[in-house]
Amino acid sequence: MQIDPRGPRFAASLTTLVLAVVLVTGSGWLLAAQTLVFALGASDLGRSPYGWLYRRLVRPRLGPPQELEDARAPQFAQAVGLVFGLLGTVGYLAGLTWLGLAATGCALAAAFLNSAFGYCLGCELYLLLRRGQARVSGHQD
Repeated sequence: MQIDPRGPRFAASLTTLVLAVVLVTGSGWLLAAQTLVFALGASDLGRSPYGWLYRRLVRPRLGPPQELEDARAPQFAQAVGLVFGLLGTVGYLAGLTWLGLAATGCALAAAFLNSAFGYCLGCELYLLLRRGQARVSGHQD
C-alpha cells in the first residue's frame, strides 16, 4: 500500500502534542488513549484516527503529494510507538512513574523528530531490520 508521506508527519504532530500533555499531567489514561491510536495505526494505517483526520480535513486542502511511500515503515513505526505506549501506560497506572516518564519521553522524542524534521526513527529501524534480514537470507534490497 502506498500512502501520502505527509499523513504520518501530521499524525506525528498530533502525537507530539498528546505526549507532551501526558508528560506535563502524568495522565496514564491519556497515554492509554494514545496507545490505542498507536495500536490502530500498527494494525492498519487506514484505521488510525489521526490518519482519518488527515484524509478528511487536511489532505483535501493540499495539492497532490509529489511522491508516495510504502506504508510498511510508518506502520512499523506505529508498532514501536505501541510498545513504548504500553510500557508508559503500565508505568503510570502501576505507580511506576519513572517508567511512565521514560517511555513517554522516548515516544515523544521520536514523534517530535518526525513532526519537526520529517525523520522517522521507527521507519529507519524498519529499514535496518529489513537490510539485516536480507543479509541473513542472502537477498539484496
